[in-house]
Amino acid sequence: MFVLKRNGRRERVAFDKITARINKLCYNLDANFVDAAQVAQKVIQGVYQGVTTVELDNLAAETAAYMTTTHPDYATLAARIAVSNLHKETIKQFSTVMSDLYQHKHPKTGLHQPMISKETYDIVMDNAETLNAAIIYNRDYSYNYFGFKTLERSYLLKIDGRVAERPQHMLMRVAVGIHGKDIDS
Repeated sequence: MFVLKRNGRRERVAFDKITARINKLCYNLDANFVDAAQVAQKVIQGVYQGVTTVELDNLAAETAAYMTTTHPDYATLAARIAVSNLHKETIKQFSTVMSDLYQHKHPKTGLHQPMISKETYDIVMDNAETLNAAIIYNRDYSYNYFGFKTLERSYLLKIDGRVAERPQHMLMRVAVGIHGKDIDS
């Protein structure tokens, strides 16, 4: 059976690779209760020909979230898998994401339809280097699954139906909106 990678390449589904990916995200979780191999076994049961790595990550996150009833650390693991997946699907640089949000065009009319204000956009562009450097993306891994999914569903901005920003982008966007040109705040 083959998995379709993000770059379009096909690769054999490997239990060991799935387990290693999940295990890498189990840091600081209670190893007596959280079992990456058990999550991977359940994920393998849901694999089908041509599954994408994005779908595998979603399945792994949902599986770990379901296992939260056995130990709360599974909610943290589920969030880490989901956040890791989001990070692979989004642009890293804050100012680039804000530019994309401001330059957004309506998909049907092609008219400029900014998703952030001109004021916010200008402040971000004027302070791009400082704001980009201030973001610590590892903080995205602090959410539990249900908190992250709430952010993803309701607060992270989307372009053409796809989440465009990361939690740290959203927090910085809101901070710029509140503090304006007072970047040191």
